[in-house]
Amino acid sequence: MQGSTDLGKLVLRVVLGVLILFHGVSKLIHGPGYIIGVVTAAGLPSFIAYGVYVGEVLAPLLLLLGYWTRVGALIIAINMLVAIGLVHLGQFATLADTGGWALELQGMFFGTALAIMLLGAGRFSLGGSHGRWN
Repeated sequence: MQGSTDLGKLVLRVVLGVLILFHGVSKLIHGPGYIIGVVTAAGLPSFIAYGVYVGEVLAPLLLLLGYWTRVGALIIAINMLVAIGLVHLGQFATLADTGGWALELQGMFFGTALAIMLLGAGRFSLGGSHGRWN
C-alpha cells in the first residue's frame, strides 16, 4: 500500500510541477512585463513581480526533483493566491461559459499545492520521504 501512496505523491508533484513550470518558462521567454504592469497597477513596487520566477520556475523544479517539496508547494500556493488577488479577483464569484467555476484552474493549482504541502514528497524523490521539508 505504501508504494501506491508514494506513486500518488509522485503523480501529484510531477503534474503540478510541469503545469506551473509552463507558466514560468513563458515568463522566462517573454519577460515579466505583464506581471510588472499588474503589480505596479496594484500600487506595489515593481520588484515584487520578479517573485513570479520563484513561484513558477524554482518552486516547480523543487516539486519535480522532490527536494524541499513542502516549501516548493507552499510557494506555489502563495503564488496562486497572489495571482488570484492581482489578476483574477473579478472572476472569483463567476462561472465560465462552460458552466464551471471561472477560476477552476487556479483553484486546482492551489488545492493541489496544499495537498502536496501536507503529504510531502514521498519515497520517489531526491529528498526521500523522511526529510523535514520533504
